[in-house]
Amino acid sequence: MNETNYWQTTVNVPPLATSEPLPESVDVAIIGAGFTGLSAARTLAKRGANVAVLEAETIGWGASSRNGGMVLTGLKLGVNKLISMYGRERTQRMYAASLATIDCVEQIVREENIACDFSRCGHLEVACKQKHFDDYARQAEVIKREFNHSLRIVRRNELPSEIGSSIYYGGMVDEVSAGLNPARYVAGLGQAALKAGARVYEQTRVAQIHKEARNGVQGWRLTTAPPCRTERDKDGAPSTIWARDVFVATSGYTSRATPALQKKIIPIGSFIITTQVLSDALACELSPRNRMIYDSKNYLYYYRLTPDRRMLFGGRAAFFPETESTIRESAEILRRGMIDVYPQLRDTKIEFVWGGTLDFAFDIMPHAGQLDGIYYALGYAGHGVAMATWQGQKIAELIAGDKPDNPFVGIPFPGAPLGLYSGKPWFLPFAGAWYKFLDWVS
Repeated sequence: MNETNYWQTTVNVPPLATSEPLPESVDVAIIGAGFTGLSAARTLAKRGANVAVLEAETIGWGASSRNGGMVLTGLKLGVNKLISMYGRERTQRMYAASLATIDCVEQIVREENIACDFSRCGHLEVACKQKHFDDYARQAEVIKREFNHSLRIVRRNELPSEIGSSIYYGGMVDEVSAGLNPARYVAGLGQAALKAGARVYEQTRVAQIHKEARNGVQGWRLTTAPPCRTERDKDGAPSTIWARDVFVATSGYTSRATPALQKKIIPIGSFIITTQVLSDALACELSPRNRMIYDSKNYLYYYRLTPDRRMLFGGRAAFFPETESTIRESAEILRRGMIDVYPQLRDTKIEFVWGGTLDFAFDIMPHAGQLDGIYYALGYAGHGVAMATWQGQKIAELIAGDKPDNPFVGIPFPGAPLGLYSGKPWFLPFAGAWYKFLDWVS
């Protein structure tokens, strides 16, 4: 078993980052070269802005290349919960935005000719209990009535046409969702940003941000931690860059450079195993319609066929972000889970296992806008492929002076109760136990 991100083995692109020194100043500095940051850089550069993307590792190094490649409609919370929190009008705008995110990804893939196996294959949510399935019909009715979007309920006796597993009580299909190869997509997004005129600086970790005026213009001074791509790095000294605007696009890797945001985001580990290539017959038996599939639990599993017919199976096997120990422990947990779903795979070899870090807000919602004058978009909670791309575009439009409709701007952005969180998620074992308990009693 390779402790390697399978998706990265499918990518062979030339280096994308610039080897030039950091400029003295730019119009916009974007922190993070994942879906959010690169989408924003592409949009801003197309409008003529001078853009620098500062990435602590390499392009797409984080969750943008480590996820399951599911381009999903909807939000993490159920529609009735959303209506109770935000009212009908804003929830309708949120749901419409979730549908628009899929179109946004598809348009970029088409315009930039990104070979990432994008396919509108739809997603299937499967019910782990009868009461979960009973709730699907209520959800579908509300979504049809309030949002004019149709979902298809799949009864238990109809499930064999959707999935080669007998453990579920039914399902719900949304035909609008899609799948893609995330590593190829983020690489293509990086190439598109560079083609538009943005510059990406890898191995450039932002350590500090503070306000500073330059030539009478209020802006921000960003200090990078060595090493960084400037002449001053020869003696190990930190480097700086001034920007009129700063956009934080760091998701689950949000750091002490932006402490106010770090205190509002919980980094949670998500892990994936991938099998050897399956036969055509077995692949068709497991997923006849090649859906993106996930189950109804809080402590969920998600799975799909890769374009070369491997079974990719992921989940919150360990809540803590990836380390050698959590990856190895998660591999066995996920293998057992995969065999529970698909006993047909009992003797199938697992070839790859890896982990990544997702970003959850305390209210499990995406958030975007400005905090203390700095732009941000994060909190995707596992729906980041589409939402991150869309938010990057929308916040870029906001920075450029437009007034895009973004229903996630301005909603309450809670931190931890009683301020008992400084950015280190000490409570994750308790949260994991709590969600397992909820899955047991729900």
